[in-house]
Amino acid sequence: MKRRAFLRLAAGVAATWPAAALAQKDASPPVIAMLVPGGAELARQRVEAVRAGLKEMGLVEGTGYTLALRFANGDFSRLPGLARELDALKPRVFVASGAAVRTMRDELPNAPLVFTSFAADPIAYGLVRSYTKPGGMATGNVMNAVGGEESLTEKRFGFFKELVPNLTRLGMIGTEAGVLAAMEQSALGRVAPKLGFALSPYLIKTLDDLDAAFAAGVKDEVSAFYISGDSVLYNNMARVIPLAAATSKPTLDVYTDWARAGLLMSYSADLLDDFRRAGIYAARIIQGAHPGDLPVEQASKFVLIVNLRTARQLGITVPATLLTLADEVVE
Repeated sequence: MKRRAFLRLAAGVAATWPAAALAQKDASPPVIAMLVPGGAELARQRVEAVRAGLKEMGLVEGTGYTLALRFANGDFSRLPGLARELDALKPRVFVASGAAVRTMRDELPNAPLVFTSFAADPIAYGLVRSYTKPGGMATGNVMNAVGGEESLTEKRFGFFKELVPNLTRLGMIGTEAGVLAAMEQSALGRVAPKLGFALSPYLIKTLDDLDAAFAAGVKDEVSAFYISGDSVLYNNMARVIPLAAATSKPTLDVYTDWARAGLLMSYSADLLDDFRRAGIYAARIIQGAHPGDLPVEQASKFVLIVNLRTARQLGITVPATLLTLADEVVE
């Protein structure tokens, strides 16, 4: 009897093996949700950088994870709905930047989140308790290095004044409601007297105010324009660039994409490296880490880009020393 009972038990267990193996084989890989304020083409390299970070951690797309993407195409009013749409997929972790971070904080505060290239203070913003011990459900990386926005601004304008040595008045184009624009204006206000130029902010309520803002700067005879890294402006770059070019004034911004698109210069944290590191953090969370235990990373890699084509159009001779220092020169 014991032998027959054993054989029945063994046969029953064996019968479950194919089903169990099939269940493991058919189990869906964890979902990583990426909420993007802009469009697919503008974000293409950043998405690939996230994939590169995941690959570094040994995760293969399709088996180790699936990436769910939603693009607001510059219309930030769509972000809450897109966030909820992604949340319905039950992702293991979200990846977000820019305006999408604010949406995640407001709409899904308890969702695991990796923010990347974040330009504001994540503590003041209510995302984390501290850099070393975030404590909640969010972590990631910020654009600023040790020393903060003022230190980065001072270095940026050290480079820019080599291109525009006669800089006496800087016109800043930003948005009235932009958190980043407020930080930039504050830092510029402290740096300007040190470097010998005045600051004239031209803050817009909507994109329809851009023409008037640039026109006001030209009327005030600013020496150059600083374009805020604000998400609204970044995600409508195609609208901003022609207006900036029409002023025939030297221009700079905090993001590398701007200089590649036509502004004279940019100096910022390496955003693609930031997104790669976000992919690494997303992988660590999938592999069992808690967001609150992963320290917020500060920027350590910076990129200087000079657009030589724009310099020629403006009649600016780029010093050889600056060309040597530049990480990228746009011909």
